[in-house]
Amino acid sequence: MRPVRSLHRMWLGLLMAALGSPALAQNDSPAEDGQIRLLVRGDDIGSSHAANVGCIRSYREGIVRSVEVMVPCPWFNEAVKLLEENPGLDVGVHLTLTSEWEWVKWGPITPAPSLVDRQGKFLPMTSQRSNFPPNTGFLDAEPKLDEVEKELRAQIELAQGEIPQVSHLSCHMGTAVSSPELRALVERLSKEYRLPLGVPGARSAGGFGGTGTTPEQKEAALVEILKGLKPGLWLFVEHPGVDTPEMRAIGHVGYRHVAADRDGVTKAFLSEEVKRVIRERGIQLLSYADVIRD
Repeated sequence: MRPVRSLHRMWLGLLMAALGSPALAQNDSPAEDGQIRLLVRGDDIGSSHAANVGCIRSYREGIVRSVEVMVPCPWFNEAVKLLEENPGLDVGVHLTLTSEWEWVKWGPITPAPSLVDRQGKFLPMTSQRSNFPPNTGFLDAEPKLDEVEKELRAQIELAQGEIPQVSHLSCHMGTAVSSPELRALVERLSKEYRLPLGVPGARSAGGFGGTGTTPEQKEAALVEILKGLKPGLWLFVEHPGVDTPEMRAIGHVGYRHVAADRDGVTKAFLSEEVKRVIRERGIQLLSYADVIRD
C-alpha cells in the first residue's frame, strides 16, 4: 500500500501545480515576507448530497481549497465521483466517530460494537449533553481503543484507495482526538500514513459569529475578517451546503436550521465582494497540499 500512496501524492503535487485554482489565481511559490496566506476549508463532503453540492460549488466558483471527506457517510460514493471530476481539489480524511443528526445516521465500516448504539450507528456527540437522550456520548460509552484504531485505519485506507488527492487528516467534531489516548493514536496514524494532522503555524481566522447569522451577515463577517488579516498563515473552516428539502430534514436539538445556515456559508464562499477583497489585498489562497509541499 505504501508505494501506491507515494505515487498518489507525487501525482497530486504535479497535477495541482499544473491546474491551479478554478476561481482565483493562486501562487504556488513559497510565500514572501509580508504575504497573507489563507487556507479555506470546507467540511463534511460525503455527509449529504447537499453538502457535496455546496463543497464542490465552493471550490469551483468560490474560495475553498480543501475539503474534508467523511468516509462512513451515505453520500461518500457521490463525493468520490465529484472529487474525481475535480482533481485539483485537495482532500482530507475527516476521521468520523460520531453521527450527530437526528434523522440521518451512519456507522462504522468495521465491526466495532463499543462504538455504536443499539442500531449499529455511531453515537451523536463526543460527550454526553444534558439536552440529549441518555447514553448518546461517545466518550461516556468507553470505546475500546483497538476498535477505534481499526475503524480509523479502515477510513484512511478506503479514502486513499478511492481518492488520489488525499493529503491530510482532520477530525469530525474533534472526537478522534478528544482524549490523550485518542490523540496519541491519531498522531501515530498520521505519521504511519504520512498524512499530516493540522497545519503547523496556522492561526484561526475566526468565524461567522454563530449558526443563526443570515447569508448577508456571513458575507459581511467574512469581508471584515479578510480585511483584518495580518501577514502569516491563516485557517478558515466552515461547512458548505445548499438549502434543499434533503438538508432541511437534517438537524438535532439546538440546531434545526442547518439548511439555511449552510446555504449561507456557500453564498459567502461564492461572494464576489469576498473575492474582490482577496484580490485587492493580495491574499494567497492555499490548500493543505500547498502548505505541505512548501
